[in-house]
Amino acid sequence: MPKTKPPALSFARDVAAELTRWLTHLGSERRMSPKTLEAYQRDIGQFLAFMAEHLGSAPSLKDLAKLTPQDVRAFMAARRAAGISGRSLMRVLAGARSFARFLERNGKGKVAALAAVRAPKVSKTLPKPLAATAARRMTETDLRAGEERAPWIFARDAAVLALLYGSGLRISEALSLKPAAIAIAETSGALVVTGKGGKARMVPVLPQILGLIADYVALCPFKLPAEGPLFVGARGGPLSPRILQLTMARLRGALGLPDTATPHALRHSFATHLLARGGDLRAIQELLGHASLSTTQIYTAVDSERLLEVYKSAHPRA
Repeated sequence: MPKTKPPALSFARDVAAELTRWLTHLGSERRMSPKTLEAYQRDIGQFLAFMAEHLGSAPSLKDLAKLTPQDVRAFMAARRAAGISGRSLMRVLAGARSFARFLERNGKGKVAALAAVRAPKVSKTLPKPLAATAARRMTETDLRAGEERAPWIFARDAAVLALLYGSGLRISEALSLKPAAIAIAETSGALVVTGKGGKARMVPVLPQILGLIADYVALCPFKLPAEGPLFVGARGGPLSPRILQLTMARLRGALGLPDTATPHALRHSFATHLLARGGDLRAIQELLGHASLSTTQIYTAVDSERLLEVYKSAHPRA
């Protein structure tokens, strides 16, 4: 259970108490990750710190209920002037609105001003998948021939990247796998992974990927307990996501790929390539672990964009 303390700022006592309850609710009942809770703490801290300066004193619950849309717009203008992007500002407002809904549900007042103000418009950015040939080449160890690293590290990185593309896992999901899960997958052909919000789902794993994992386990110089981390770092501890990001940077340099070719882009590639080959959208939603189908539907736009590019480059009248 993550610690859920309000930000270390001068809040009114009643607001600080409700902040603690809200953060505890997000951590225990909504099962949000520690990093998400930290982001909420930081965002609500920015909002309340501004209101303390704007109003002349730390706002109480009654003060929050009396806020006007003009007060909220003043906060938005101040954050914009500080160079905050529309996406970041939208996230801060979402956190403040979540806290306001919590207060209302618990009979602590209604902060109507937050709901009365429109969130800033944010331009939608489509995922940037890799071409299928480039995604497959990410597991080729000969691309890293110039690096002075132990063979087991090359095998480890190839296995992790293969999981990201072959099973559509997030980095955190791949790095949280245990050897016991692989033992089950070798007979069932599927992995049970724990995604966002602690939700478990089953994803298929190809024999080729299991083969890469077996190669890594055979070469790894460290003992891998059944309930310990499957993928370990150079000193035997849990593997850091940063190592995979650096690995991907080297590989995209070797293949001449853009900066958008990140580990997460392999997950995007998994979804886009499945859809392009006729995969069912709801099935892809389940495989990715998306709570909402609307999140998965963004890949239909990616596929349509790809088709338009093919048309423009190939059609004689385009």
